[in-house]
Amino acid sequence: MSDPKKLFIKTYGCQMNVYDSERMGSALVAGGYVEVDSPEHADLVILNTCHIREKAAEKVYSDLGRLRPLRQAKAAAGGRMTIAVAGCVAQAEGAEIVRRQPLVDLVVGPQAYHRLPAMVARNADTGVAEVDTEFPEEDKFDHLPEAPRARRAPAAFLTVQEGCDKFCAFCVVPYTRGSEVSRPAAKVLAEARALVARGVVEITLLGQNVNAYHGAGPDGEWGLARLIRELARIEGLERLRYTTSHPNDMADDLIAAHGDEPKLMPYLHLPVQAGSDRVLKAMNRRHTVESYLRVIERVRATRPDIAISGDFITGFPGETEADFQATLALVREVRYASAYSFRYSPRPGTPAATAEQVPEEEKADRLARLQALLSEQQAEFQAACIGRTLSVLIEKPGRHPGQMAGRSPYLQAVHLDCDPGLTGRIVAAEITSAGPNSLAGRQIGA
Repeated sequence: MSDPKKLFIKTYGCQMNVYDSERMGSALVAGGYVEVDSPEHADLVILNTCHIREKAAEKVYSDLGRLRPLRQAKAAAGGRMTIAVAGCVAQAEGAEIVRRQPLVDLVVGPQAYHRLPAMVARNADTGVAEVDTEFPEEDKFDHLPEAPRARRAPAAFLTVQEGCDKFCAFCVVPYTRGSEVSRPAAKVLAEARALVARGVVEITLLGQNVNAYHGAGPDGEWGLARLIRELARIEGLERLRYTTSHPNDMADDLIAAHGDEPKLMPYLHLPVQAGSDRVLKAMNRRHTVESYLRVIERVRATRPDIAISGDFITGFPGETEADFQATLALVREVRYASAYSFRYSPRPGTPAATAEQVPEEEKADRLARLQALLSEQQAEFQAACIGRTLSVLIEKPGRHPGQMAGRSPYLQAVHLDCDPGLTGRIVAAEITSAGPNSLAGRQIGA
């Protein structure tokens, strides 16, 4: 019998891409592939791309250039390396990828990757490059294995919603992922049960606009809160999270779930992007500073210890220093436990890309000042955990002998000395010290 073919997947960007890579891997492993950790000897290389960050397409082309000598070496040895570009850059660039880099055999968008095994098979027969960036009517999840392949980690992602109907002026998601679609509740529950059967104890529900979830349930349409409550009933599933959310979709029942569902972790990632109503209107965010603050106020009234995370953009077209000062004022009022911040970079095809741009040096200066404030707040949140006892999900070995690493309810990395046999278990830990990005502690009790 011949050796199984080897598969290497490189994943860029968001958590949903991580999930998508797992599903692509599951489908290809079911067809006889074995995953490997590097592309050197792979028969199939997939670059699962992200289009959110600056110069995303150029980074992909740079990686493709590095694959060229590997592909040539494979051919010289009598083999063949098939190269596929998947994800949001694939959706945005389409056939242009093959034109610029003829070594690419397959281009497949995020809504069509269930077709990838058939595309690989056809390409092996014909050697003809294929591009599939359609938004097919069929549900891609119906054509994939019921659950991702077995994982070693006790925490997993689960996509419940894709696409976005908000059309923020800076964002490519509606163009690369399409309109909002929610998976039926029964399919989400079935996948969650399969994950738990494989040892997963924490699930993060994913969506480009996850709190807009409106999946079909057995008794009508379910929102995210109803889905969370039903998932919480699965025996063996101990923790639930969700990301990413829009302020306008924080429904009353979802806010209430943060107070009365103990398996829903006290952490909320709720992007605001800017603290100026003028800039928010230009961004087409459809919320105001006041409405955002009222959501935060209601969530904290329901769950006082909740950790709030956010997203920010500096230097959006038309932003003035006064607008930026309003963003700093909002940050001081909310007090974030963590946040992601970026200077604005145009995305081709989005409304903001053609607007008059803020000078790069101003974007960078504002970003530095914003990040200094956010880092100060994160350090304060980290320090406030010292002396507290937190539940920690043990996930993997740490950097030092005898050390294990896990996650707190607030999504912080935690390092502590404990038995490696506790991987996948939740232990009590007294926090003894805090760094910028992690905590250290000692296990309490058995």
